Amino acid sequence: MLRIDRVLGSRLESAFSDQIHRLEHRGLVDVVQIPVADLARRRLLATTRAGEELAIALPREQKLFDGAILLIDGERAIVVRAATERWMRLEPRSISDAIELGYHAGNLHWRVRFQGEALFVAMEGRLEDYTARLNAMISERRVAVSILDDERHDGTAEPGAHEGHLHHHGQR
Repeated sequence: MLRIDRVLGSRLESAFSDQIHRLEHRGLVDVVQIPVADLARRRLLATTRAGEELAIALPREQKLFDGAILLIDGERAIVVRAATERWMRLEPRSISDAIELGYHAGNLHWRVRFQGEALFVAMEGRLEDYTARLNAMISERRVAVSILDDERHDGTAEPGAHEGHLHHHGQR
């Protein structure tokens, strides 16, 4: 297991960009996907695409971000890629449905955002784990559900930025 104790910089910094570019052409840049919700963590275990296990323990003044360089030498580099965050878009059909939906989301401590009349829930697990809690409301068509993928990787998730494979478009 490779221990990572600091972020060296950003792949976009001029000090690293040329070297990263050369390593990429030789297929020597490995990527570690970190869920957006975990970017603020200082300690975590992760596995790169190539299968290398990382034990990340950063100092208090550093945090992970999309494009963070964790290792770079003449032979290879390991770069953080923020994993796309998935959101469940819930649109209640009435005020009473909205109140009930809000009760469930709050009681379950779901991380949420609001946009217009829709409630967006950050999905940190399987879809079934979320919809099971709202099964009656969904099956009775009191709440419409769609899944959206946020393709922004800067840690400032914006629900509705890019729609996934279900239903209607998010509004801006």
